[in-house]
Amino acid sequence: MQYESSKEQSDSKNTTDDTIGESTKFILENHLENNGNHIKIEDALTEKYEGAIQENGTIYKPTKKPLPRHLSDRNHSLATTDLETMVHLLKGNIGPGILALPHAFMNAGLWVGAAGILLLGGTCIMGKHMLLCSAHRLCRDNDLATIAYEDAAELAFRRGPKIFHRFSSTIHFIIILFLGLTQLGFCTVYFVFVPQNIRQAVECMTGGTGISQFTYQTAMLLPVLLLCYIPHLKYLAPISMVASTLKAFGLVFTFWYLVKDLPDVHEPVPGFAGWSTMPLYFGSTIYAIGSIGLVLPLENKMQTPRNYGGLTGVMQTGLMIAMSLYIAVGFYGYYRYGSTIQGSVTLNLPSSELLAQITKIIIGISVLLTYPVQYYVPLTAMQPFIRKRWETKRSKDIAEYTVRTILVLLTYIFAVSVPNIGLFVSLVGAVAATTLAFIIPPFVEICTFWPDTGRFHIRIIRGVYIFALGVLGFVTGANSSIQGIIKFFSDGKQEPPLYC
Repeated sequence: MQYESSKEQSDSKNTTDDTIGESTKFILENHLENNGNHIKIEDALTEKYEGAIQENGTIYKPTKKPLPRHLSDRNHSLATTDLETMVHLLKGNIGPGILALPHAFMNAGLWVGAAGILLLGGTCIMGKHMLLCSAHRLCRDNDLATIAYEDAAELAFRRGPKIFHRFSSTIHFIIILFLGLTQLGFCTVYFVFVPQNIRQAVECMTGGTGISQFTYQTAMLLPVLLLCYIPHLKYLAPISMVASTLKAFGLVFTFWYLVKDLPDVHEPVPGFAGWSTMPLYFGSTIYAIGSIGLVLPLENKMQTPRNYGGLTGVMQTGLMIAMSLYIAVGFYGYYRYGSTIQGSVTLNLPSSELLAQITKIIIGISVLLTYPVQYYVPLTAMQPFIRKRWETKRSKDIAEYTVRTILVLLTYIFAVSVPNIGLFVSLVGAVAATTLAFIIPPFVEICTFWPDTGRFHIRIIRGVYIFALGVLGFVTGANSSIQGIIKFFSDGKQEPPLYC
């Protein structure tokens, strides 16, 4: 039997409240008492008993409870379908980070790198489910239709053990700050990744034009600004579909080059590269698989949010597809090119073949079109602070679009100022992305369900494991990134060389 729509539920409830009289209430109360169910009449008339009260006072048990607000259908024009949500999810999780995984495997070793993806990816997915389940519980208990990551953490800290109450406002601020740093860090990388790939393709196909990477970055600025002026995630769905299609073709062509004539590998590769470079592997991998900031915003915009969670839901399906691609690209990319692997495996594709250069352009354009989806997360977190300071709709819109412009310009300026921006993003990823994906979710879950810690205290055991892994990556990754930044500036800033 299908669920009633919210409108039908509302009409049913209004009809019951309007038509029931004192005599019916009296009959109902007596019926409840005679059956040993001592509950208030107000409780009997809630939606739990909707449609159950007949004119003769007989109670019939409802056949189906209505969905809670956070799982009910959203029929407004801006809601996204399951397919559109899946497209946004894949586009947000499969970006430049996946093409950097072969380089990450070089820091871990072939087999350790693959096992590490399973370990870190599985743990990261576990953290996302912890956040999603906590958000659902908080929405249900507080009668909310949607909730953001930072609000969920604040509410959880307010209801958890007393020691966490004082930190509820602090955790809200930390999450907003780290979400902004992480997502804008990703956007900054796009201003490096896209020009590098398109420039190499154009220069190799034409025999050299002499156009600098700065010129390509500046040319990219206008289309990025126009994309970021699109007001709603719903309107980005067609662009996301185009980007995902291009990215799919680009990844297929890239993977074909990785496995073509596979026995003829460049050089033997170690299964384990040593402990000294493992922190760099951790940072690069978390950068690729993190994206916890997209978990709740995507569900909050769905038409049918009940299809988002669960083992066969949109989120789990999308993440499993993404993790399979992570392992395949990282494994075969490093196996193919060995120690010559570059920061993005596309830069290793043969410069003499036209298809390889077209692949770089396709992937570059797809990543450019992905920019507004990553940009949407920090913008959504900032919108309430922007709009509450202005009164008229016109002034609110002007303020919002001014902030949109400033944020894009900041990522552009940072990218052109530091050619090797990956070092700084590794630092942001090790600090911000690790905190958001590994350190905070266990606390949110434990506080949300407190004092219920699960059978055999499974929530505490699971939380300690994820937290410990996060702290280990935080400390070692940040230390390695800082050392790399110091070395980079001491050696003198240089633009990465162009290979043809």
